[in-house]
Amino acid sequence: MATTHVFIVDLTTFKYHLEYMFAGTGAKDRIIDFNNSFTSRLHPKTENNLLGMIADSQRIRIDDYVIFYLQQNKSQGIKEGMFYGVFKVKEEPSFLDNNDNQQFLNSQLGKSLTFRTIIKPYQIYAEGITEWEALDEIKNIQSPNQMLWSLIYRKLKGNRGNTMITIYESERLISLIRNKNNRIYLDGSNFTFNKITQKIEVTQQSYHYSGRVEQINILPRLINKYCDNKQFEAHLQAYILQHLEQLPIFLNQQIEWIGNEVSCGVGMQRIDIMISVDGDNRKVVPVELKSGIAYPAIINQLQRYVDWIEQYYVPNRPSDIEPMIIAREITDKTSQNYQNLLNAFNNFNFTNNILKLRYIEFSIDCEQNRILSFNDVVY
Repeated sequence: MATTHVFIVDLTTFKYHLEYMFAGTGAKDRIIDFNNSFTSRLHPKTENNLLGMIADSQRIRIDDYVIFYLQQNKSQGIKEGMFYGVFKVKEEPSFLDNNDNQQFLNSQLGKSLTFRTIIKPYQIYAEGITEWEALDEIKNIQSPNQMLWSLIYRKLKGNRGNTMITIYESERLISLIRNKNNRIYLDGSNFTFNKITQKIEVTQQSYHYSGRVEQINILPRLINKYCDNKQFEAHLQAYILQHLEQLPIFLNQQIEWIGNEVSCGVGMQRIDIMISVDGDNRKVVPVELKSGIAYPAIINQLQRYVDWIEQYYVPNRPSDIEPMIIAREITDKTSQNYQNLLNAFNNFNFTNNILKLRYIEFSIDCEQNRILSFNDVVY
């Protein structure tokens, strides 16, 4: 299986996404100055907002699915939001094309799309489905947990330029698009968007993507933040998503789906990272990240995640639940605070009928090798 990513576009950008076969997100008037660098002149809040976009881009893998959401714009004739698909990711990792006068297609797009992904045609259907058809129509819904909550939460909590949806949500959304087009997809290799008919069309014109492709590396900035005892949770999330399969804590696992900032309620609760691991027994892993040390009350947040997953996720995709905490190393394992933490873990495990909570500590030797290390703690 694969993750499906929904990219938000407008009437102008959608045409260029189709013609040049790429998807992207960005921030207005912001230049990334911390890539492959220890320092940044950006305000920490601005840096973290940009890192959120980087994290979204770094969860993307080859052959993941891409669906475009064309935003409502009544003045341009787009009466309601529309979902169009289906595309696949052609290359990874997603890359950086900074917001300057060299950014590819910047003047044509009318905005900066800083974080980009090369895509390819998969099964492209001419007509999109409306937001109402996807999110509000419930004639084939048997239970509330079958609704497309990832996209509903996105509407409630504010826009993200690249939102992942779960496997079962993807299957439903793609099925709706396919049925709207009587299961007939376009036969061609070059595409464009007709603003009049609001349909994707095959074109004989071929376009070539020739922009800059700068690899994203936020590890130096993460290390600098760690060694200066500054907050770096956003950096840690982006790094883990980028290197997930190579990390010892996930090595040799069949990862079939990757999510980050996964909304799990109409409040502001979001799971930092959530993955689905396939195998003899499929499991879903909600991950709570902390740039500081873990503390007993962290269990309260994890319990909310588990309760939501049991009610909304597992009925649609049966899975074991294996919660995980990734936090800064506690050096004094004899302290009362550490014992209180382990007591909270053990009580959580006893209370829930799920797989045992995994506790991962990370550390960096700021004086010597400055390498980020992860350790699976046995307790």
